[in-house]
Amino acid sequence: MNVPESTRNRILHAALRIIGEHGIAGLTNRLVAKEAGLSLGSLTYHFTSQSELLREALLVFVTEETRRITAIADSLAPTVGSVEEAAAAAERAVTEMALGPEEIGVYELYLQSARDPELHEAVRACFAEYDRAATGALELLVIPGAAELAPHVVALVMGAQLRRVATGAAPTPIAAGLLRLVGSPSA
Repeated sequence: MNVPESTRNRILHAALRIIGEHGIAGLTNRLVAKEAGLSLGSLTYHFTSQSELLREALLVFVTEETRRITAIADSLAPTVGSVEEAAAAAERAVTEMALGPEEIGVYELYLQSARDPELHEAVRACFAEYDRAATGALELLVIPGAAELAPHVVALVMGAQLRRVATGAAPTPIAAGLLRLVGSPSA
């Protein structure tokens, strides 16, 4: 059964697309309402402030993204026999990640959080989710100190993606960097 997307989620995804296409400065209630196919009143009913809209958009994206990443890791786990194979699989997954307006919008929100303390908690929650997903993947590979290493793995992947977004170039290979981080002899 196909469940229709909730009004709230339509608004949040519309906001991310607009931010990705026009930046934070281009985000207006009228534009969000139009993109979500709603009346302006409906938008303000669901979100009383732009800060609330930005926080929730960031959190919903990361929740969905973390689920997707975890599903990829779970599907690869039985087929990966070594750290090197895991690094190559991670590189393929990063290379295949979409970088459309919603994903670009999230990077805009991360940068906006430097100027808007109301976003700090949401950004901390986002990175905690990424760290949890990375810790789980490292633990599956029986990497010592997985929880301490996870933020560095996240930084490597996020940095590679930011470089891709900013330059428009092909994704930066990350397998070698991941192998160095985990201390693999083949690094």
